Amino acid sequence: MAISLLRPRTVYASLFAAALVAGCAAPSAPPAPEPEPPRCQAAVAGDALVGNWLSVRKQKGVAGELRTLFTLHADGTMAYTEQLKRGKKPSQGLAETGCWEREQQILTMRTLESNGASVNLDDPIYTNRYQIVSMGEKALSLKDADGTAITARRMSPGYRLPF
Repeated sequence: MAISLLRPRTVYASLFAAALVAGCAAPSAPPAPEPEPPRCQAAVAGDALVGNWLSVRKQKGVAGELRTLFTLHADGTMAYTEQLKRGKKPSQGLAETGCWEREQQILTMRTLESNGASVNLDDPIYTNRYQIVSMGEKALSLKDADGTAITARRMSPGYRLPF
């Protein structure tokens, strides 16, 4: 009787040991390398879009004022900061970084990080195209894909949205 109880334990222990040895001996595949984020292309020298552009507007269905700061750098990188200001309530915001490029009268901004987290580069929500309607030294008029007009004014190089 004692022998019959011992055998199943021995069999299970042997199977466990064999599985453990097989697991250690099996070659493991190296982890897939993280895809490199796209490299930003430098803007054409002297491109007038380079700089800080602030848009302040009201949007139908949104309680408060939307403040958007586009910071377009000469190296092709960009920062997009949007803030919803609602009276005495704390502002809500969004901070994105990525790349921008200009092709004739189209400004394309591609977000690589949103609020500090990497984004899905295949998701079209992170690529925004704007038609440049007019551009002066101090003012910029854009139209987004929905046809919404965005008017922005040039701000000083170190300008940041207030908290």
